[in-house]
Amino acid sequence: MNINWVVVGWIIDMILNGVVWLIIAAFALPLIDVTDKWTRKAVKWMGTIDDLARKFMENSLEWILNKNLKILFAFLFVILFGVLSQLEIIPKLIS
Repeated sequence: MNINWVVVGWIIDMILNGVVWLIIAAFALPLIDVTDKWTRKAVKWMGTIDDLARKFMENSLEWILNKNLKILFAFLFVILFGVLSQLEIIPKLIS
């Protein structure tokens, strides 16, 4: 009786591959659960920061109009938006 060593090696490889992926899944699933919680917290934090930024922008615009500092803050906003576009934040927000 001849033993086909290629088939035996293939079967051993499949079994060992399955064991390795089982170990990877056992470690990865709790890690994914933790990072999912972090992602939810980050999204909530981003919402809070967005609300604060909107309030700040509304208040600062009222203050600018009341103090007649339109030209000064126009330059500051141009600089701010230039920095944001250089950091590729504005294109990401648009798309």
